Amino acid sequence: MSFSARLDRVQPFRVMSLLEVAQAREAAGHDVIHLEIGEPDFPTPEPVIAAGQQALAAGRTRYTPAAGLPALREAIAGHYAEHFGAQVDPARIIVTPGASGALLLASQLLVQRGDRVLMADPTYPCNRHFMALAEAELDTVAVGPDSDWQLNAELIERHWRDETRLAMLATPSNPTGHTLDADQLAAVADTVAARRGALLVDEIYQGLNYDVAPVSAAAVAPEAYVVNSFSKYFGMTGWRLGWLVAPSDAVEPLTRLAQNIFLAAPTPSQHAALAAFTPACRDELERRRGELHRRRDALLDGLAGLGLAPSLPPQGAFYLWLDISRYSRDSLSFCRRLLEEENVAITPGIDFAVTGGEHHVRIAFTAERARLEEAVARLGRFLARQ
Repeated sequence: MSFSARLDRVQPFRVMSLLEVAQAREAAGHDVIHLEIGEPDFPTPEPVIAAGQQALAAGRTRYTPAAGLPALREAIAGHYAEHFGAQVDPARIIVTPGASGALLLASQLLVQRGDRVLMADPTYPCNRHFMALAEAELDTVAVGPDSDWQLNAELIERHWRDETRLAMLATPSNPTGHTLDADQLAAVADTVAARRGALLVDEIYQGLNYDVAPVSAAAVAPEAYVVNSFSKYFGMTGWRLGWLVAPSDAVEPLTRLAQNIFLAAPTPSQHAALAAFTPACRDELERRRGELHRRRDALLDGLAGLGLAPSLPPQGAFYLWLDISRYSRDSLSFCRRLLEEENVAITPGIDFAVTGGEHHVRIAFTAERARLEEAVARLGRFLARQ
């Protein structure tokens, strides 16, 4: 049986095969340190779990409106007002099954066959794949330390074509952890608007910021499409809940798409997420952010001793993007050998970068500091043999 040709443009996420090998090694009795998957090691906060249990006990399992539970949309709007100074009408918020649901809606709304999309390279691979499934053409723009690992206004202006319809960026970014400040976001928005294009901003790691205050495009670019999630900062990965902030005129077609693609986000998850905005939960989330900050610093110190620390420390998320070109030009082989020889699981750069991924790797600091220190020691042994 033949399948849609669109699938040819969707590459496998290679880290998943490494995860499978790592889990098999664990089952065989090896002590594997997992630094490969982008998932916090903290459990879902207790107030959220309790709210989810209460929702189930009360029988709140029926469909919500396609755009989401009204109370949750209002709570998200309040979150923007309180923490980012952004006045967002709750009617502009679409609650989705994970950020992936939001990206699917945005891609189907904004691009079609023949349209071109500007995107940073490296970036989260699914961002590319959603646009490819919408049959758009991708223009990936190589970014590095000279642009703070971000797709900025200057790069957008330089690479915009007549057929370009959309610029997509991520702040904080995956895999590099770098951000754009308010002035940079405003400049990007102005550049895109001058070309009558659309701007899509992935803020999935927003809130997990270090050394810089978190900034939302919703506060500086009201016409931008902004994707966010309860997975990363809020620690609700398996609850599959995210949202999309959209301009007012896009709400009706987005709601129509949601009705047909997934009908509504999971109802118990939406009720549980209401507790994520309570003061008690916020205190716990900020404590966890502080711990991630300390882990970042500890890992940077350890990697500096190996000559591997990045020249620009990440300002957000929970990743380090490392250049391993001194040791290998095959990041997948590097990661496989590190796992086999030292039982440390990290992610090959080819999952994220079209150009240069073969000599980069991503390390997630989603393990306790003692485990990170042990991982650095094992990595040091491994590198000494190269």
